[in-house]
This record gives sequence, C-alpha cells and structure tokens, in this order.
Amino acid sequence: MNLELRTFSIRDAAAEEDEQRIASFLRTVDVERIDTAYADAGWRVLVHYRDLRRREEQAQIESAIQAALNGWRGDVARSQGISRDEVLSNNLLAEVARFAPTTEVELSVIASSLGESSHKHGAAIVAVVRQTMEELTG
Repeated sequence: MNLELRTFSIRDAAAEEDEQRIASFLRTVDVERIDTAYADAGWRVLVHYRDLRRREEQAQIESAIQAALNGWRGDVARSQGISRDEVLSNNLLAEVARFAPTTEVELSVIASSLGESSHKHGAAIVAVVRQTMEELTG
C-alpha cells in the first residue's frame, strides 16, 4: 500500500481549531511521518500516511478470496482424491489472496516467485478470484 500525502495549515489566529481538525484526521490514518515548517502567520504540516479504511478493505478482500479458494480447493481435492495442498499450497493460496491475480499470467508470476507452478489449475484459480471480486464489488 503506497503512502499518501496531505497538507494542513495551523494558523496563528485559529490554532486550536486547526489542531482539532488535524487530530481528527490523524485518528483515521496510519501515520508514517509528519513534517512541519513555519510560514507566514502559521505552521504548515505535511502528513505522510496510509489510509486505515483501505487497509481494512484490503483485509476483507484477502479474507474473501482466501475463503473462496479454500472452498474450491477442498472440492477439487475431494473429487480427485488428493490432498488440498496438492491442489493449491497454503503459501500460494495466501499470495493469491494478497495480490488477487485476474489473469493466468499474473498468477504464473506469483507462483513462479514461490517456486511453484500454476499450470494445472491456473484458469480455475483465476476464475475463483474474479468471481469473488465481482461478488464483493457488486
């Protein structure tokens, strides 16, 4: 997740009001760094942050994809009489949930980074990810 930037002013004439506005904002984000400088009649504040709402949304997306893939992999494992890990390893499942690949090429890159192959079930895995994303975004 990339850092975002937001600037604020703390005017000498309205310092308390401006400080409350900044404090309110800071409660909704994960602050990485704050820089300040004094300028004409007040302070300038630059906040480097990550939006907590986006982090929560990402966690919900990952959880939904992971649940959908777990269900799919269980069904495939039962029907083929093999272990769930043979269908899709836990490591690859976690990375697929994290990055949500929507093409077999994207999935292949993720699998290769783990030293695994996605050729056998790649199309089905991508289909599960796409369907889950569509259900989440309505």
